[in-house]
Amino acid sequence: MSAPVIHRTLVALALALLATLAVAQGSAGPTHPAADWDRIRDVVTAQREALVAGDGERAFAFATPALRRQYGGAEAFMRMVRSGYQALVDARYVELLEGAVIEGSTIQPLRLVMPDGAVLVALYTMERQRDGSWRIAGCVIAPSTVKSA
Repeated sequence: MSAPVIHRTLVALALALLATLAVAQGSAGPTHPAADWDRIRDVVTAQREALVAGDGERAFAFATPALRRQYGGAEAFMRMVRSGYQALVDARYVELLEGAVIEGSTIQPLRLVMPDGAVLVALYTMERQRDGSWRIAGCVIAPSTVKSA
């Protein structure tokens, strides 16, 4: 793994930890209008639906331009999803949680209940584009302290 990739990974993990703590403690609140949060949730939901359907082109379209450049195409993007984000596809139940802006980053959490009852949280980093739309800049999946019934 190259130094820039390791650095981005460490930053993402630190941000994920901050997001988890802030969301759990309620210390960070939404600073975007409700309509933006609706659009953010729509993007996350639509990308997951595309992933579940196996529609790599559609799923890839929800990524930021920087993420799209990083993977180069839908095929490479889907390989990455299958190798590290299969939980997004396999979850038997998902629930959008309240988003937050943490240190300037817009985070949209998605609770994932796995077939075995394990609970994970996907923390999406969202980025507003010049045209006002929202795209996914990254995602970290972390274990949750919540247990499934």
